Amino acid sequence: MGKVKAIKFEIKLHYHFWFWGVFFLINFLRWGSYFDDYEYSLKSNILEFALHIPLVYFNIIVLMPRYIMTSKYYKYTLALLMSLAIVYIIRTQLTFWFISKNVFPEANKEYHPFEINHIIAVVIGEIYVLAIASSAFFTLTWLKERERNLIMQNNQAKMKLKYLKNQIQPHFFFNTLNNLYALSLESSYKVPDVIIKLSKLMEYVLYDIEGTKYVSLIKEIDYIQNYIEIEKLRFENVEVTLNIESNIDNVIVPPLLFISLIENAFKHGGYNNKKLKIKINCKIVDKFFYLEIINNFVLSPSVKNQKGIGLVNTKKRLKLIYKNNFSIEHQVKFNYYIIQLKIPINNED
Repeated sequence: MGKVKAIKFEIKLHYHFWFWGVFFLINFLRWGSYFDDYEYSLKSNILEFALHIPLVYFNIIVLMPRYIMTSKYYKYTLALLMSLAIVYIIRTQLTFWFISKNVFPEANKEYHPFEINHIIAVVIGEIYVLAIASSAFFTLTWLKERERNLIMQNNQAKMKLKYLKNQIQPHFFFNTLNNLYALSLESSYKVPDVIIKLSKLMEYVLYDIEGTKYVSLIKEIDYIQNYIEIEKLRFENVEVTLNIESNIDNVIVPPLLFISLIENAFKHGGYNNKKLKIKINCKIVDKFFYLEIINNFVLSPSVKNQKGIGLVNTKKRLKLIYKNNFSIEHQVKFNYYIIQLKIPINNED
């Protein structure tokens, strides 16, 4: 038989003192007022709570993990009844000896120890205390466990998001290095310019956005422009128009979110085109940022069969960051490939 997992006892100690203190105070005032005898109420509650508290923790720490969590309900019932019997005997004898010969004055008549009515009344009272204390304990434990699970889910989402972001970087740099290699084979004079611009991109990726959840949209656009300049060195005839229709000074966005979409425009539009034309439109409407990328489009078998991670990666990141509060659509219209992205904007404080 496997070892029974104990209930984690993680509620801070002062909460236990507060619970029992308030519970004791309520009972003391209640019965003191009822009998108009606060001295009797104080003595009887001290005795009773001296038995309530061990019974409650014995039930929570020992009985429930051993029997309830292993589905041994009959054994739990038997063990609980035995515990209640022991508590009854101790409580009744101590009450009779030290507090009052009438062991149950709450009934408004004289009860004698070990009578059936007295036994039932005391057991019901103990079960009442067990139910209240155990409910409070497990409610707090459940809330704490829920908080821990939410933190774990959040951490898992962050790790997945970081993994997806890190995937973009080697993917992008791999493609850029391939382009650089192709230029070097041609002994191109463009190689030094590509290296300088590539170093700026690497500086942004390795240092500027390291560990950041959001970056300035202006910085992200600067990064995109550097990338575009590299691609312009590779393509002989390329025309890129960047149109920003709104004020974006204080807008922040997740880093490297758009680069795969820009790269996609060069990848598809740059194949066998006499003139590569790309138009990038940005605007803010009703607290949403809209990005539209349009490029002339020629679908080739080689491009069609490529399984790049860029666009798929972007969609996964959008889902993690914005849940369902975003849209991304792409279509081919005449000889143009169009991607439209809509995300909620965040503002810097």
